Amino acid sequence: MNSSTHSTELDQTRLPSHVAIIMDGNGRWARKRLFNRVRGHERGVEVVREIVRAAREIGISILTLYAFSTENWQRPKVEVTALMALLRKFLRSELQEMQENNIRLNTIGETERLPDNVRKLLQENMALTEKNDGMRLNLALSYGGRAEIVRMVQEIAGKAKAGTIDPDAITPELISDHLYTKGMADPDLMIRTSGEMRVSNFLLWQIAYAELFITDTLWPDFSREEFTQILKAYQSRDRRYGKVSDH
Repeated sequence: MNSSTHSTELDQTRLPSHVAIIMDGNGRWARKRLFNRVRGHERGVEVVREIVRAAREIGISILTLYAFSTENWQRPKVEVTALMALLRKFLRSELQEMQENNIRLNTIGETERLPDNVRKLLQENMALTEKNDGMRLNLALSYGGRAEIVRMVQEIAGKAKAGTIDPDAITPELISDHLYTKGMADPDLMIRTSGEMRVSNFLLWQIAYAELFITDTLWPDFSREEFTQILKAYQSRDRRYGKVSDH
């Protein structure tokens, strides 16, 4: 089904500028089918490709995907190794599509912890796509919201100690400028697949006013159609930011 079929259902003036997704359920999807977990992750990568393409065609400005958390390093070594191999394969296979579709690749997280071969490829792809301005794709890799906040506090405290920042001048805007997402709009919409009712240490500062959508669909079963339906539901919500509704 072509993209115009879906995008015309949406009010183009009320699209979320920034969508963040917690992609959960690869392991459960595999277990239900008696596959090993790596097969679930492989299918998950195929869905990433489909949703990135859909977001770009619909007109989303920023898409942030929670690809690998700081806690994920504690998974069995064989699974971590497989995930890193899948990440390298994704970076290799998707570069041309990102170039053709004017997508800029970015990353947030402690990427210094990634294997050298993954980090090098990531940096190369980011450099090659940095002039693309159609959509920004943020891959949250080795990312943790609390770790990001600690890093921000350390940076600001260091500047205050050095006398370059007055503590009384610390504002929410200054804090945002010291996060990985500096210069980006905060997420308007956060989607979590697999039905879990938690934010799992993801963008803790940035999602303060995001609309949350939890779907029971496991990530490998998530589709362009469901993504579009969630965007339609988002457009029916009244976002008040703590104020009284006009309606």
